[in-house]
Amino acid sequence: MSGPDLKTGLALVVEVEQAQPMPLRGSLRCEAGELLALVGPSGAGKTSLMRVLAGLMRPERGRVAVGGEVWCDTAQGLFLPPQRRHVGLVFQNYALMPHLDAIGNVELSLLHLPRAERLKQARHWLDHVGLSAGQQARQPAALSGGQQQRVAVARALAREPKLLLLDEPFSAVDQMNRQGLYRLLADLRRELAIPIVLVTHDLHEARMLADRLAVMDGGEVLQHGSPAHIHNAPRNARVADLVGIQNRFQGVWLGPADVEGHGLLRWVGDEGSTATAPVLTVRDKGKVPVGQAVNWVIPSDGITLIAPNEQRADDFSAVVQEARHLGEITLATLVLADVPGARLVITLSGAQRQGLVPGARFGVRLDARLVHVMPLKAR
Repeated sequence: MSGPDLKTGLALVVEVEQAQPMPLRGSLRCEAGELLALVGPSGAGKTSLMRVLAGLMRPERGRVAVGGEVWCDTAQGLFLPPQRRHVGLVFQNYALMPHLDAIGNVELSLLHLPRAERLKQARHWLDHVGLSAGQQARQPAALSGGQQQRVAVARALAREPKLLLLDEPFSAVDQMNRQGLYRLLADLRRELAIPIVLVTHDLHEARMLADRLAVMDGGEVLQHGSPAHIHNAPRNARVADLVGIQNRFQGVWLGPADVEGHGLLRWVGDEGSTATAPVLTVRDKGKVPVGQAVNWVIPSDGITLIAPNEQRADDFSAVVQEARHLGEITLATLVLADVPGARLVITLSGAQRQGLVPGARFGVRLDARLVHVMPLKAR
């Protein structure tokens, strides 16, 4: 191996479906050089899917391929064991050998090489993840959590993987060390043109690091796509909840509007009254029948606070119910007089935060172009 550049131009393609020993269903794709984050609650199937990718679990039905190399195809009776898959694994608990120093731990991935070459490559990868010569000679107990995780990353990379799997790799690391590991991962992604799959419970971490998200629940991939697309157009209410979309509301679809490509959405508050509920003119994809009960979401980018004296006829009057000042940002909850029970949650920074105190009155303007409508029973 000539250096840290492992560019191989591979893409990961996964299809899996099974009922036992635990439900697991979905299809995914991750291009070379991309990071795919698996998100969802505990028990969603994220780690089970990782085990299928690594060859630690054989699915009832499925196919796993990296580039032109098929690792699993149950229809053809093909299943490569982990040692033949060239997968790099990084775990939450580091999984380091306590009696070996950092160099010795990385050498475990290089046992197929002569001793001198093992030592050279181990030092090379530990240098590359930012550990000094002194740190490389220490056993895990003498290293910080962030340093131990760097050893685990170096060990995974020393395998010259075609696929890198990261299972909650940062959750046991303090915030300061976590930021350093984020930078390390960003640097590695620029150098390693291989698919990287990350399991995380941290939605902020997933949105910050990932090119694609796979939202999982109950063993099923509910939606797969870019973080921006999923956040702005969740497939259903469950996806919206799992990715932390706070401004989700109920409504009734009234059918086409006078403007081509648009429809009428009646905004129903939590109390369910429709007698005086406002009607919004939003995008219409032609998929929702008239009278259908719906959920709908709007990202915070689509919500603007304005002074009460600048309100237009189609704006809403709001009162600040709660304002939490969190360093450089403020998280505010507003209630709307026109929609009983409806609450908007927004995050503001800079001068926009001025006057955000409980009881303050503002106008609210919604960007209807960013409203996304979801039938209640869509899956």
